[in-house]
Amino acid sequence: MAQLWGGRFTKETDKLVYNFNASILFDKKFYRQDIEGSMAHVCMLAKQGILTKEEMQAIVKTLGEIQQEVEEGSLAITEEYEDIHSFVEANLIERLGDTGKKLHTGRSRNDQVALDMKLYTRLEVLYTDVLVKDLLKVLLRIMEEHTETIMPGFTHLQKAQPITLAHHMGAYFEMFKRDRLRLRDIYTRMNYCPLGSGALAGTTYPLDREYTAELLGFYGPTLNSMDSVADRDYLIEFLSAMSTIMMHLSRFCEEVIIWNSNEYGFVEMDDAYSTGSSIMPQKKNPDIAELVRGKTGRVYGALVSLLTTMKGIPLAYNKDMQEDKELTFDAIDTVKGCLALFTGMLSTMKFHKDAMRRSANNGFTNATDAADYLVKKGVPFRDAHSIVGRLVLSCIEKNIAIDDMPLQELKAISPVFEEDVYEAVSMETCVNKRLTIGGPGKVAMEQVIALEKEYLAEEWQDEEAKKWKK
Repeated sequence: MAQLWGGRFTKETDKLVYNFNASILFDKKFYRQDIEGSMAHVCMLAKQGILTKEEMQAIVKTLGEIQQEVEEGSLAITEEYEDIHSFVEANLIERLGDTGKKLHTGRSRNDQVALDMKLYTRLEVLYTDVLVKDLLKVLLRIMEEHTETIMPGFTHLQKAQPITLAHHMGAYFEMFKRDRLRLRDIYTRMNYCPLGSGALAGTTYPLDREYTAELLGFYGPTLNSMDSVADRDYLIEFLSAMSTIMMHLSRFCEEVIIWNSNEYGFVEMDDAYSTGSSIMPQKKNPDIAELVRGKTGRVYGALVSLLTTMKGIPLAYNKDMQEDKELTFDAIDTVKGCLALFTGMLSTMKFHKDAMRRSANNGFTNATDAADYLVKKGVPFRDAHSIVGRLVLSCIEKNIAIDDMPLQELKAISPVFEEDVYEAVSMETCVNKRLTIGGPGKVAMEQVIALEKEYLAEEWQDEEAKKWKK
């Protein structure tokens, strides 16, 4: 097939070169965006008197027919075409003749592909945000249900202090809340229209770039034509934000995998999100959590790949930038799939409260509170720390918890201990006396839960964004 740019050439492109250069196999993913951008472009051309109203109407109508036929499956996007832009324009010309040839007036494939990628990415930022919000809703429900479910908090994977499951889930709530803030920032920064920038130096046609931007739901046009076609910062930012989302999911998965083990027994995975062994009939494996953890590296790879591709490229457009698409598409699909599956897995997970409570009790997580008890009785903190250290050692030798040691034996270690020590070091006291905002105490957690409910009731995707998400 003759190329749309073939006038300058006297020989056909080598088949291997053509295949290496072509992007149709992956950029066909944004045929809707290409058609949407073309419709806005010809509407602007007609407004400016560059095309007639009749030409504009014919092109818009035919572009709509092409899109409908693609979606119905009666028109295939094949490797006969070099890229999605060539596919759309060639089919338009085949149906409209010379009128179709006017579509590309005042436009380059450079600003066209920059627009298509922005439109596609903008939509995916919104979709990703919806999935993160869905996860936050599940987390909030668990938090509401488990303000009194005591479990050990860890440092260095060692039991440290008692907390609640609500408090633990709240930590992940904050992580994913920050992820949504990053997505919002990316949307705000990227939402400017590059169309009309031409190949790199604009055009002599009297284009109305503000009007095109308005038609496509952008805040306005980009302000430098060279940067417009050379910019992939928004993709790097989106890949970075998705990598952070995957890092948070991976950390969460790691804990779920540990909690699911026989040694912990904190959780039980739903059958729908587990698999068995081909040889060991007793096994119930947390495969979804392990796969999400494993796919994190895949998304990291996309980010590093694009950063590496862009690091040595001079202004303005270079063919290297075609490498932005496949890895970005794959990363987006991976993140969306992982978010949806993880949310489903978490929402069906059973929490074993008794096992969590036993683990907190048996791990001396109330040792700090025992030391605080002594300090309040007038013992210097450093001495209190040493006394409780000896107490813990004695409990280990006797295979008992601090709460289980008789008062007489406690007094043998320090005469300061009295009967009220048992109340002071009970798990409920240890947790609920931590009342400062951000702490695990029930009162503090209920304050936080109320704030998180207000946060989830807000909607940053304004009416303009919602319109372009449909």
